Amino acid sequence: MAQFKCVLQKFDKQGEKTGWTYILIDAGIAAQIKPDQKKSFRVKGKIDNCAFKAVSLLPMGEGDFIMPINADLRRKIKKQKNDTVLVEMVEDKAPVLLDADLLACLEDDKKAGAFFESLPGSHRNYFSKWIQSAKTPETKAKRIAMALNAFQNKMGYAEMMRANKAKKTD
Repeated sequence: MAQFKCVLQKFDKQGEKTGWTYILIDAGIAAQIKPDQKKSFRVKGKIDNCAFKAVSLLPMGEGDFIMPINADLRRKIKKQKNDTVLVEMVEDKAPVLLDADLLACLEDDKKAGAFFESLPGSHRNYFSKWIQSAKTPETKAKRIAMALNAFQNKMGYAEMMRANKAKKTD
């Protein structure tokens, strides 16, 4: 288990990561968790004694990674940008279960299903987590519909969100 202190940081302008709060995991610590890894991978552990699991570390070059810290976790640890946190983490090897409702819809839509299957596993997991995080059945249905439309148009998550935002401004 890797254990370290770090400071919560926030991207200003960073493409699709603009506004994200994150921690930086330098190459040495990342190598302790999963040696010779260059692609994203999932971790579990604690930040200031608040447990987390199935969170992806994202590569940033030169062997460094970032771990996004979502609003829910920031509320639980009661920390914001520039605050120091104590982190403990290991690789999370638990299998990721994709949303059953999404999978059922993909069975009915072969074109969307084929594109979904062509995505890297981490991207499929991201869509599924986004759908599963909906707080109401209506929001979940809306997200599934957005995802299916994106898959039919061969769009990833960022492209889908930009297209949806553009529709709202029209």
